[in-house]
Amino acid sequence: MKPKVYLESSLVSYLTSKPSRDIIIASRQQITQVWWETQRTRFTLYISPLVIQEVSAGDPDAVKKRLSQIKNISLLEVNEEVLELASGLLKNKAVPEKSTGDALHLAIAAFHNTDYLLTWNYKHLANAEKRNLIVQTIQTIGYNSPIICTPDELMGE
Repeated sequence: MKPKVYLESSLVSYLTSKPSRDIIIASRQQITQVWWETQRTRFTLYISPLVIQEVSAGDPDAVKKRLSQIKNISLLEVNEEVLELASGLLKNKAVPEKSTGDALHLAIAAFHNTDYLLTWNYKHLANAEKRNLIVQTIQTIGYNSPIICTPDELMGE
């Protein structure tokens, strides 16, 4: 059985966006494209209605590109337990109150027992200072935390 990966919205955005002149963003775009081309088949990929909602905002041409990349990826449901887990992440300050979307991404991935949450969101998700609190909060509520990582951390051989 392949490991399960929840794709957070930032990954889809980096995958499909126009090449950036900012070297850090350009590097992340390239890493994302390499991961997509060479690694994704090693995993079972998942998204959520929240991912669809987030990648559906903005420039219509960009939206079309983003949606076309994820159209065949399995959808994980949002239910009452997911909402309770997200609420717990916010209450425990594992995720800031204003970042309910990030709490939902974490809750969806944890509730559905994914192995990894793949993201470029360093502010609230792939944040070394927050990871322990996120994992502890999810475990205290009774779920297993996915490994929160960026594509370059999830490269096989």
